[in-house]
Amino acid sequence: MEGLNSHSSVEQTQDNNEVTTQNPNPVFSEDEDMLIVKMFSLVGERWSLIAGRIPGRTAEEIEKYWVSKWASSSTTER
Repeated sequence: MEGLNSHSSVEQTQDNNEVTTQNPNPVFSEDEDMLIVKMFSLVGERWSLIAGRIPGRTAEEIEKYWVSKWASSSTTER
């Protein structure tokens, strides 16, 4: 029985981690922001490449962050 309880808690921990990694508006540090900008200028919209340089970040998080931060500024410039 003890093995079943520990398995349940592992599943619960994984579920909690999935919820936190799916944060719609993740907070990025200034260093992460500068790295994203620098990497974007080098490789463009290759989000997985950029994510590979930032531990704990997914390509989806970085793309959402980029779009939320820069999409509105590019539309005002037009």
